Amino acid sequence: MSFGDFMGLAAVMGAMIAMAAILAGAYKRRLAFLERKLELTAGITAQNAAEKAAQYATHNAEIESRLRALETIVTDGAWDTARQIETLREPRAN
Repeated sequence: MSFGDFMGLAAVMGAMIAMAAILAGAYKRRLAFLERKLELTAGITAQNAAEKAAQYATHNAEIESRLRALETIVTDGAWDTARQIETLREPRAN
């Protein structure tokens, strides 16, 4: 192997090492991007879950309120039961 062949081989090897380093850097940046994307998605999912939990809690409180009213009507032996039922049928002001 002559000196010229050796220098050619060294140049090719140097270029291959440089290309491997560039590709490894690009791969590392892509992994960081995907990790950040996953973190953001997880944050949005947690936020949506918290919002839905609040909505369910509000809905459950409303149902419990209605159930208490019905229990009162059913267990109350007073003569004004019909009036209470009609009061519940009236549209509510939101």
